[in-house]
Amino acid sequence: MVKKGADRIKFSPWEVKGEVDYSKLVKRFGVSPIKQLPRVFRNNVLFRRKIVFAHRDFQRILEAARDKKPFAIMTGLMPTGKFHIGHMLLVQQIIFYQKLGAKIYIAVADIESYNIRGQSLEESRKIAIDEYINNYIALGLESKNCEIYFQSNRSKDAKKANAFYRLQNLLAKHASFNEFKAVYGQISPGKIMSSLLQGADMLHPQLPEFEGKPIPTLIPVGIDQDPHIRLARDISRRIKQPKFIQLSSTYHLFSPGLGGAKAKMSASDANSYISLTDSPKIVERKIKKYAFSGGRKTLKEHKEKGGNPDVDVSFQYLKMFFEPNDRKLAQIEKDYKSGKLTTGQLKEYTIKKINCFLKQHQKKLKGTKNQISKYFD
Repeated sequence: MVKKGADRIKFSPWEVKGEVDYSKLVKRFGVSPIKQLPRVFRNNVLFRRKIVFAHRDFQRILEAARDKKPFAIMTGLMPTGKFHIGHMLLVQQIIFYQKLGAKIYIAVADIESYNIRGQSLEESRKIAIDEYINNYIALGLESKNCEIYFQSNRSKDAKKANAFYRLQNLLAKHASFNEFKAVYGQISPGKIMSSLLQGADMLHPQLPEFEGKPIPTLIPVGIDQDPHIRLARDISRRIKQPKFIQLSSTYHLFSPGLGGAKAKMSASDANSYISLTDSPKIVERKIKKYAFSGGRKTLKEHKEKGGNPDVDVSFQYLKMFFEPNDRKLAQIEKDYKSGKLTTGQLKEYTIKKINCFLKQHQKKLKGTKNQISKYFD
């Protein structure tokens, strides 16, 4: 999706730039807003605050969780740049589902990084472990019932590895060039290969070599990744053997970059995000200097007319990550809108909350490296 002019918008699985209109994307992609949920989901802040906002076929996951039946979560990570707070949205969901009994599959997209970004497999492996997987573990991901793997090397078990790569070729048989072009627009052999491999990532938990039989499988993603899911769903319908339960998916909001809603966090721009290894002084500098404000131009005007928490990055970070207390968050929102709470005060509170979280997280990070091997198949 591209809008011409000064406010140019780019929206694809590989690049998002500009302000995202979620309501238009819901209609365009044909996903459904999330409405009624069981209490265990309403108790989770990401669902309660509608940060996870839309879905495809989510009901079968809700039913599996309710009935204590097997289901899987399949997700992936792009091993580029530093791990930042925006990545936590996905990890928090993974950990939530793991506690509900889900089997977790996490693909390190090193083949996609090579084909799309030209990054070596060696560099992808180093970044994936040092930046991402260590943080996943520190955030609470457990090794039990979890498999992390690299696309370039699915498993040490030959039967499982063969089944995975065989599935990629089966998917290729049932796809067409025109289909890829319709979904992605500009296409290249590398993108086609990466998309087929992603299809194998999403579907392979249902193979006999993995979960023994087809089970409900959920893909939690940002809505920019929906083209991959649509393609995998369409192709899997045409495969007679093996049979698949149709993929389910949920879609979460993008965490805004420090520059505001028009600037999605980018691992390539250190001033667009808060890293989970940032020091207290760096956090303070980034929030004070770069965090987009919803306040007025002058203190007098702000106290008279109030601020806009919907565009204020500090408030959004509290809402998404750092203020679990709904009453406290509602009071902050009310005070900011009324002008009682200034932008400076809101930023100071946010800095304090972020640094409190990071202090504990960085302590946990020190003990993760000797656990890495437990997570790989």
